[in-house]
This record gives sequence, C-alpha cells and structure tokens, in this order.
Amino acid sequence: MSADTQQTLVLIKPDAVQRGLIGPIITRLEARGLKIAAMKTLRMDGEMAARHYGAHKERPFFQGLVEFITSGPIVAMTLEGPNAVDVTRRTMGSTNPAEAAPGTIRGDLAVDVLHNLIHGSDSPETAAKETAFFFNPGEILDYTRSIEPWITES
Repeated sequence: MSADTQQTLVLIKPDAVQRGLIGPIITRLEARGLKIAAMKTLRMDGEMAARHYGAHKERPFFQGLVEFITSGPIVAMTLEGPNAVDVTRRTMGSTNPAEAAPGTIRGDLAVDVLHNLIHGSDSPETAAKETAFFFNPGEILDYTRSIEPWITES
C-alpha cells in the first residue's frame, strides 16, 4: 500500500443482502476506484455487534442497531484507495436516505435510517480499528491491479 493510500471498512448490512444488492453496491464502490483488499460474509452475534456499535451504547437507538445488524448475514470488506474513507462516505450518501443525494447508494437504494444498506468508517482512525475488528492482518491482501495507472496519477 502506497503512502497516500487509505483503507476503510465497509459493511453491507442485512437489508442489502436480503434485497440482493451486494453486487450493485460493490460495483458502485469499485467504479469510484476503490480496490477490495479483503471481503467475507458473516453473521454478527450480539456480543460482536455490541462491541462494533460500542460508541452508541448510551444512545436510545443502540438496541435497535444491534438487533438489526444481527438479523441476517452481512458482507464485510476492507477497501483501499486514495482518500478511501471520504470517497466511500460520499458514495454511500447521508445516513438518512431521505437526505441522501441522488446518485449515492443510500439516495438511490435505501429505505429508512435503520435500513440504510451500508456502514462505512467515519475516519482513518476508526477505519483502522474497525478493519482490525473484522479482519486478521493475513486476510488483507496487498496487490496491484493492472488498471491502477488508469485510475490515479503516480
């Protein structure tokens, strides 16, 4: 990974999995130049969900978050690219789909705040913690795509 490249964590949530939106979501992220460095399908249990959403533990919506994220399988990914955190968050759109811009994942595909299809790390520091929570270092691949010169300047 080059010095100007970031990694970020993305979770494709149970509503997106159940609605058959894994492929379209990944396509949108890859189209922005992001590279998949790691990916797996899993089902979070209550303990894992509580740890992942720990920052919201005292908020009234915490229990709903835990119940929702554990309600079905998710897809966890580590994405890589220049400004990966910001690029991913802009591609996702606002947390509230009613406020998300057209052309974003949530603006085009999400239903409501709880069923908003996707989670993305909110900062490089959070991305590092969240990535380590879902992936062991050996699961994150470092490779070069042959199309890299067509995506970014070197």
